[in-house]
Amino acid sequence: MKKFIAFIFITMIFLTGCQKNEIANITQYKLKCLQNDQISCARYLFLQSWQEVKNESYTTNLEKQDWNYWKHRYLDKIKNIEDAYVAIDTMLLSLDDPYTRFLTPEELEDQNMNISAQLSGIGVVISSANGKITVEDVIEDSPAAKAGLKIGDIILKIDGVSISGYDIRKVATMIRGPIGTKVKIILLRNEKTITEEISRAKITIKAVEYKVLANNIAYIKISTFMSQAASAEFLNALQNTKNCRAMIIDLRGNQGGLLQNATFIANILLKDGKIVSILKKNNQTETIKVQPAGLHIDKPMVVLTNGLSASAGEILAAALQENGRALLVGEKTYGKGLIQKIVPLPMNTAMNVTIAKYLTPQGHDINKNGIKPNFEVNLSQEDIVNGRDIQLNKAIELLNKKS
Repeated sequence: MKKFIAFIFITMIFLTGCQKNEIANITQYKLKCLQNDQISCARYLFLQSWQEVKNESYTTNLEKQDWNYWKHRYLDKIKNIEDAYVAIDTMLLSLDDPYTRFLTPEELEDQNMNISAQLSGIGVVISSANGKITVEDVIEDSPAAKAGLKIGDIILKIDGVSISGYDIRKVATMIRGPIGTKVKIILLRNEKTITEEISRAKITIKAVEYKVLANNIAYIKISTFMSQAASAEFLNALQNTKNCRAMIIDLRGNQGGLLQNATFIANILLKDGKIVSILKKNNQTETIKVQPAGLHIDKPMVVLTNGLSASAGEILAAALQENGRALLVGEKTYGKGLIQKIVPLPMNTAMNVTIAKYLTPQGHDINKNGIKPNFEVNLSQEDIVNGRDIQLNKAIELLNKKS
């Protein structure tokens, strides 16, 4: 035992010694940055980003390369903040992880607005597939809803600029803008082009919406787990549908967000069992189990999913399915089994870094695989255009059999 303890102690000292030069290097540039040396500020930002990835990233491609290579390649070549941005983006591309990404001050502001559920825009949720940007959802009472935009509309141009091949984040930025300004959007709907000029407004993103369907079935749609208000909104929905005999939870289009929102809701809907296992760097594993919440819902339940149900949305769907609590209806989920951490960086920037992967309660790795529903029901473009929700109809059918 003494030999083992001594070995650990010596190893820790060795690692600390290796890190001294790195820390000193970063501190050196930080001090010069505080003296308003702009080159040092840019290099400090790059070095801090490099260090955070080295310390935090779970990505397997980090272990397959010499991470010091990027520091030696770029540090002395960085002359301004734009150089730092390019160097960081290039460095992160080597990880082959689309979820680890650098955020400029503008991108960080957009992300923070999503978390606070406040933004300025027209009120649409968009998705990207096969090179097309499609309206995935239209927020009720938003400028987009009042202008008649519909789910399934394909966006062709924004303010006269063709968005063909554009990244979805760039398109979202083009749609957003100051309150009161207008944006001109050209859409494709049923092979016809439609032009709409829409005034931007303050958009409050409701994470949860609910209604009572025929035969006393509660329908609760959770659009996102990004909002800090999602858990409270879900509790409100439960309170207002407490007399319903059954429940449908709609996770279609829910691309994830804050892990604590998914686990909070799972605690309410599950009596016991595992919610998720998280695999961290250095083979550390954390298993999150159901904690009695004092509010347990045991009525019959069906969960709706589709190819855009991802991340925290998949955590909740898998927890309910694999614990035998709910049937899944719809389409196979997206398959994002990685967890990110928002790392603050100098100069009002940040980085989303993949720090772990998760496994479902039964130990399945769904990353790039997704979750298969118990009942596969595919929604066609024709169904969407004609307002036919055959997935919802199937969920109602299953619950009516339980009456």
